[in-house]
Amino acid sequence: MDITIPTLEALFYLIGEATVIILASAVIVAFVLVVISLYSIKSGKLYFPRTLKAGLALLEGLMQAMFRLTGLEDREMLAFFITLQNALHKAAFERIPVGERAIFMPQCLRSSECPAHLTPEGLECRACGRCTVGQAQKMLRAMGYRTFIVPGSSFIKRMVKKYRPRAILGIGCLTEVKEGIEMADSIGLVAMGVVNLREGCVETVVDWDDVYEVAKLGIDPNLIPKDLHTLTD
Repeated sequence: MDITIPTLEALFYLIGEATVIILASAVIVAFVLVVISLYSIKSGKLYFPRTLKAGLALLEGLMQAMFRLTGLEDREMLAFFITLQNALHKAAFERIPVGERAIFMPQCLRSSECPAHLTPEGLECRACGRCTVGQAQKMLRAMGYRTFIVPGSSFIKRMVKKYRPRAILGIGCLTEVKEGIEMADSIGLVAMGVVNLREGCVETVVDWDDVYEVAKLGIDPNLIPKDLHTLTD
């Protein structure tokens, strides 16, 4: 059957119309999601979290552009993404036994004078007292966690492959935590994240109380050390 020029023109016209409608719909949906996100950030309460997560997955670039137009900085957007993911994963994290969880800490939390040596299991803390990592690791292991001090992102994948935890808690800077959560999502792991208070490459700082609040989820109170909240930097 021959296709005439008028038929082709009509087909291209329909394709053009459909493209415009799809693009306009994407812009409208992204705008609505951005409004919900901004309201959630302002109120401190998440609204329609599953819808927001789906929207970020499909329209992340467009939403990022709109966030910038509203004056929201990239850091604030990343922090909101992590808050959103933590809220969605909280219930699943609670249900997983602590013996099937792992915690990954970045090596930048340790002292610049840290005497730890790198091993196939990560940096082996000597609990020398020069920083709070040793005491924190002791507390977390007492709760039943497998903990690692991470020299690099590829190390996390190796330890996950080796020990096969069902849930992980990651500590790090904003971008590291976001990427870690996305990596965990891609392989079916439940992931929670805690962002450092001070970022950088050396002697960064995390609020250990924030770490413990996540770590305690779903754990028998009898397993939680009584002196859990005594760490200070």
